[in-house]
Amino acid sequence: MSSDQPVTLAVIIGAHGVTGEVRLKVFAEDLSVHRQFNGGALTLKSVRGGPNGTIARFAEVADRNAAEALRGTELSVPRSALPPLGEGEYYHVDLLGLPAVSDEGEALGKVVAIDNFGAGDVLEIERPTAEGEKPKRFMVPMTPAAVPEWDAERLVVSAAFVE
Repeated sequence: MSSDQPVTLAVIIGAHGVTGEVRLKVFAEDLSVHRQFNGGALTLKSVRGGPNGTIARFAEVADRNAAEALRGTELSVPRSALPPLGEGEYYHVDLLGLPAVSDEGEALGKVVAIDNFGAGDVLEIERPTAEGEKPKRFMVPMTPAAVPEWDAERLVVSAAFVE
């Protein structure tokens, strides 16, 4: 993954009040560590919890009309602005699109989604298909037993977890 590829951390879901604050759906643990979004187009002044999600104020948004006009806008930062990862940690954006292979060398397809139903991340892998066929997918828990290794080039899935 390129260090300057944009990574979406939140999306504006609507206006909050009349002074230009916006409601956000946040995909990051802490949005407040970032000040600039969308290549400097939006400057975060404040962020706080609210009754219907996170509430933010941007320097460039002065009233409710401007806030409402931003509904649906994704807030992104360059990949290089994210904190470094510890051993065994990953960002979803780094896994999406990776080719998946079994620990026996079989090409399995690519990672197309990452879900979390409460017990940890689950990877959805789409098998390669022939022309006109409906794509087939299978799911693998993102655990050391199921995914013993991954890097920027590929993700290895234990054969016992391949469907």
